[in-house]
Amino acid sequence: MAELTSIDGGLRYEIVRKIYEGGMGIVYEAQQQGARGFVKRVAIKVIREKYARQPEFIENFIGEAKLVADLIHTNIVQTYHLGDFDDSCYICMELIRGVNLEQFTERLHQRRRKLPIELAVFIVSRVARGLAYAHAKTDRDNNLLGIVHRDVSPKNVMIAFEGDVKLTDFGIAKARGFLKDKEGEEVAGKPEYMSPEQADFQITDKRSDIFSVGIVLSVLLIGQNVFKQASAEESRRRVVQCVLPDFTQLNPDIDGRLNQMLHKAMARLPVDRFQTAEELLYELEYFIYHKGYGPTNETLGKFIRELFTDDAPSRTNAAAHGGTIQMPAGSRGSTRKKSPGTTTRTPAPVAVRGSSLFEQIKQKLR
Repeated sequence: MAELTSIDGGLRYEIVRKIYEGGMGIVYEAQQQGARGFVKRVAIKVIREKYARQPEFIENFIGEAKLVADLIHTNIVQTYHLGDFDDSCYICMELIRGVNLEQFTERLHQRRRKLPIELAVFIVSRVARGLAYAHAKTDRDNNLLGIVHRDVSPKNVMIAFEGDVKLTDFGIAKARGFLKDKEGEEVAGKPEYMSPEQADFQITDKRSDIFSVGIVLSVLLIGQNVFKQASAEESRRRVVQCVLPDFTQLNPDIDGRLNQMLHKAMARLPVDRFQTAEELLYELEYFIYHKGYGPTNETLGKFIRELFTDDAPSRTNAAAHGGTIQMPAGSRGSTRKKSPGTTTRTPAPVAVRGSSLFEQIKQKLR
């Protein structure tokens, strides 16, 4: 396509507050400043200092941004911009005014509230929608990208106070041509949310994500992860063994049909699972809508706003609490396979000194 013209302009972000701190990066709320008083609230993802000089990590960080930039779907957090500032990279993303699913379930426990079955299934159906879109994504030549998220877990599912559900963090995803992958040698992700093949250092495909979605649904329904053990190694072993309970015995509100859906989503062998996210999505939506009216974004929004009454979105003046950075135009680890039956942790990287973007933001927020 011939270029008509180009616009070269700087981007200015006013950092407001820290939203989330993970093992590899930190996400901040920021105000993107534009011409003539234009302001847009966004999220800025910054690489931690100790990873900022690792070429392979930087390459994957950039690959994540490029991949997600073209994943335009209502159930996936949008990526707006990849920036390079003082030899550090950052990603500008859609700001979700809400909480992640882990925070959501923690608040349920604190308030001794029970999540209605229909809302639990609704939340997970939106995750399945986002995955169905990502799994089917092709490049410009219509070649399938083969995206596998590989880290579907409560921390990576956002719920906005308006009721929107969005999948985020494709940082360890598989996708042809975007991200380096050492599958078979290393396994990355949260052990208690892995599929058996992922936990066993095997090659994964989209059906691995379906297993993880099944775990997320079971956690919402029974309030615990049946695979979580005292250590990562024990959790992986439990996943590989894949012994599933009768979920109707753990929550009397779970009927036989939903129990069958859980068992099919979390079948040990991929061939026995739902084969696509679309198939899972159909079953989830049929379950909540086949009798007529069912939950909507508005239903979920009302529920979560009541649950987080004391945590309504802040309208605080950013200038009083943040800092301004002029920029030109998430604990997850990996485990390396050592020999049959044994694993070893990848050594932690050594911190690098210097005034990085990460350090400048920390100074501004003091």
